[in-house]
Order: sequence, then C-alpha cells, then structure tokens
Amino acid sequence: MIVPGAMSLTDRFLELLGLDPSTAGPLLVFGVSILAAGLVGSFVLLNTAFAGPYAKRKITASFTDRISVNRIGPAGIGTIVVDSVRLLSKELIIPEDADRPAYDLAPIVLAGSALLAFAVIPMGSGIQLADPEIGLAYVFAIASIASLGLLMAGYASNNKYSFLGGLRAVAQNIAYEIPLVLTGASVVIFAGTLQLGNVTTPDTIVGAQQATLFTIGSISIPSWFGFINPFAFALFMAANLAEVGRNPFDIPEAPTEIVAGYQTEYSSVYFVLFYLGEFIHIFLGGAIIATLFLGGPAGPVLPGIVWFTIKIWGVFLLTQWARSAVPRVRIDQLIQIGWKGMLVLSLANLLLTAVIVGVIA
Repeated sequence: MIVPGAMSLTDRFLELLGLDPSTAGPLLVFGVSILAAGLVGSFVLLNTAFAGPYAKRKITASFTDRISVNRIGPAGIGTIVVDSVRLLSKELIIPEDADRPAYDLAPIVLAGSALLAFAVIPMGSGIQLADPEIGLAYVFAIASIASLGLLMAGYASNNKYSFLGGLRAVAQNIAYEIPLVLTGASVVIFAGTLQLGNVTTPDTIVGAQQATLFTIGSISIPSWFGFINPFAFALFMAANLAEVGRNPFDIPEAPTEIVAGYQTEYSSVYFVLFYLGEFIHIFLGGAIIATLFLGGPAGPVLPGIVWFTIKIWGVFLLTQWARSAVPRVRIDQLIQIGWKGMLVLSLANLLLTAVIVGVIA
C-alpha cells in the first residue's frame, strides 16, 4: 500500500510522458518500471564504481600517509577504467571439484541482494521505486540474503580457507543482524510505522523526522532520530560495520589468517561481482542509516538527492576510517561482542524506547 499523496518514480515517469498512471497499460508500466529501476541502479553503481577502485585507495592513503594512484588521468581518476578493464579481462579460473551452480550464483546473490534493497529507499527529489507499508522489513530481509551468497561461495569453492571464511561470515552476520534489526525496531516504535516514506509523507519514518526538535537562535535542529536517540544511532553504526565487514569486523576475509576467505578462489568477473557487492552493501548501509537516523534525503537549500548522496558518502568515509585505524578482533572476540554486548545493549535500547514512547503516549 502507498501512502496517499506519495508517488513512485515509475508514476513520475508516466506523468512526464503525459500518461495517467492509473490507466496506463501493464506492458507500458512494466517498461517504465524497468527504466526507473535502471536509473536507480545506475546511481548506485556509479557511486560504487567511484568508491571501489579510486576513492577507497585515496582515502586509505590519506589516513596512512602514503601516495595513492595519481598517474592515469587527473589525480589518477583514470584508474577506475583501467582497473575495470584489467579485472574483467583476466582469465576466469574454476577450482577443481567446485560445486558449479553454487559457485556461479554466489557473487550474483551477493551483489543482487544489495541492489534489490534500494528499491524502497527514498533518495530524494522524487527518486523512490516503491514505498510499501513494510519497507523497513523488506530492506532487512532482502539485504540478509547476502549471507547466503557468502556461505555458498565458501562451500562451493572446495577450499578450506574459503569454507572457513563462509562460516565466519554467517556467524558474524547472525550475531550482528539481530542487534541491527532490534535497533531499527526502536526507530519503528518512535515513528509508529515500518514505511520509509519521504519528506512529504508525515506518517512514515522519513516524514516523522521533518519536524523541528528545538531551535538555537536562528538555527533549527531537526527531529532526526539520530538526535533523539544517539545511543541507538551509535549501536546501529557499530552493527553496520560488522554487516559490511569493515574493521574491526573484517573476519570473513581476514587476509592474514585465511588468505581472502570466501572469495579466495574467485577471479575475473566473479571477483568483480564480489568486490562490487561489498561496496554496494556499504552504500546500502549508509542509505539505511541516512533513512532511519539522519532524516533521509532532507536538508537545507540543496536538492534531496544531493543530501542523500552526501550522507551515504559520510558513512562510507567512516567505514574507510575504521578500515585504516581500527585493529581487527579475533573471531571469538567478535562473537562475544555480538552476542554478549551488542545484543544486550540493543535489547536494553528497545525496552527503554518502548517505555519512553509509552509514557509520552
């Protein structure tokens, strides 16, 4: 169900074509929906293409006082194209006795699950493919499919290091997805809905954050849930680091322990898909954080899509800082932090939020 007054990107395209969305034929609607999905996918892939081969290196070099790529094109920007051609042109080597169906599907599952989750994310400026009532539940459900892809890759590679990496990935994701969902549930309690919405639909998660929390002089502080419940915001940020496999939680692919974990036996286009999926999930984490705690695409002066991009890149910068500055924990420490620390804290936050909202109500 769509909130009255809300309009999907497909409907907007149909209106631009001079057509009534309620009377357009199913084939036309399907075609326009594919076009809209292609636009959203292109936006995500463009950010990922810039972040993976280029921005990641430049940011890490700045943190570690090193010289990064700077030879190909202005400031080394041509590295994006060169690395893409180099990786895609390499030979695809399949391990002996690999389980081919699972081996072939694993990188597609990893990258595809993150892309599908963007279908309900409000990006601002009218860019949102759909806005179902269970939007947040859909995002968590579809994003968690990535764990299946990591397990498939580890099992199908016929390599003990890959298998260990796959098992670690599943153990880590289960340990941190529960605190992630529980912390997200505290936002649902505040907003009273699972619907993500947008800045023009008040009875949704994004719409509920558009009011003014308080004013300091001429500056109005918005009622973003990151300001209302900073403890939940910090918990979600930490759990998100574990979900996207960044330090101190990069256990599934720890190169000093298990070579490269679940992706050890992958090369060429399959490796590119794994690499792509990893960064799409980082930006998906940023999109969820922006939607739940930072007012979605809301912001002064600039268009919503610009603010949305700034927010997801802010989360990306945080993950790269953690990758450069925070040491990796051991697998036993990781599990203890998840089950004995994050889970208890997220449950306490959920209970406290319920009590506060109940008293106020």
